[in-house]
Amino acid sequence: MSKDIGIDLGTATVLVYVKGKGIVIKEPSVVAIDKTTNRILKYGREAQRMLGRTPGNITAIRPLRDGVISQYEVTQQMIQHFIKKACGGFSIIKPRVVICVPSGITEVEERAVVDAATQAGARRTYLIEEPVAAAIGAGIDISGPVGHMVVDIGGGTTDIAVLSLGGVVVAESIKVAGDKFDEAIIRYVRRKHNVLIGERTAEEIKIRIGSVWPNDAPRTVNVKGRCLVQGLPRMVQISSHEIPDALEEPITQVIDAVCSVIERIPPELVGDILNNGIVMTGGGSLLVGLDRLITYATGIRTRVAEKAVSCVAIGTGRSLDNISRIPEGSINLSRQREMQF
Repeated sequence: MSKDIGIDLGTATVLVYVKGKGIVIKEPSVVAIDKTTNRILKYGREAQRMLGRTPGNITAIRPLRDGVISQYEVTQQMIQHFIKKACGGFSIIKPRVVICVPSGITEVEERAVVDAATQAGARRTYLIEEPVAAAIGAGIDISGPVGHMVVDIGGGTTDIAVLSLGGVVVAESIKVAGDKFDEAIIRYVRRKHNVLIGERTAEEIKIRIGSVWPNDAPRTVNVKGRCLVQGLPRMVQISSHEIPDALEEPITQVIDAVCSVIERIPPELVGDILNNGIVMTGGGSLLVGLDRLITYATGIRTRVAEKAVSCVAIGTGRSLDNISRIPEGSINLSRQREMQF
């Protein structure tokens, strides 16, 4: 029997939703490759453990960058692996697959996703924009003539959109999100403490003490890296009070993008956004104080959705109930309003 599958093909994490079961897979978007034979050795969590720790003949990579495919064949094999895992092995009838993509995706990038999913074993492939999936996953009814605003901060992109009548009215996608936050923390620790840390350490700092709003009770974390002066291992203590300075540049870009979308909202929908507020989804929205910062910058009440990390995957999965209304192999949601959820 065929299974309908929804995939949140994220830069940092792949989440797979099977109709009738919910989210069955949540794995990092990482693969480990033997460079000698070009054979993939490990996928997901097992491959992530190898990042920065591999011998010369093995490399652990992330085949998606900034929300789009950067290494086609590797991505295709990764999708195939997760589809097989979600289906429980061999299936006589290939599954129909809905994949969410950034709202700013180009036609070439869109085609790459469709082709990769088809080659991976999908009978039919449908694309849905991340803000639409995020809104559905957050429990927002976007089918009516009422405006709703969603800010989805993932690993590679931040997607901001105003939704109404089942489609996107105004949207903007910027390649500033979780990965850029990690890079900013690496640069800050290097500049302030003369210590070089890796991506996984930077992500740990972000998750444990990440904050963009001042608070009275600082949290600290001890991190290990290489001293740039002596070239020897060194441990430094990082405080949550330092993180707003470290993240100032990428967070400012996110705030500017949010304000840019607000400036382009049609007058008829401005009142709706003021009443309904802004809903944040994605792992980046969990930064302490980011909702308060957006509220301060825009004057619009902002909240973080429940299950923010899984919202896009849940929304992609729920769209399986309306799969016949999704244009096959194309998003075009800003121009087509047929989709009614």
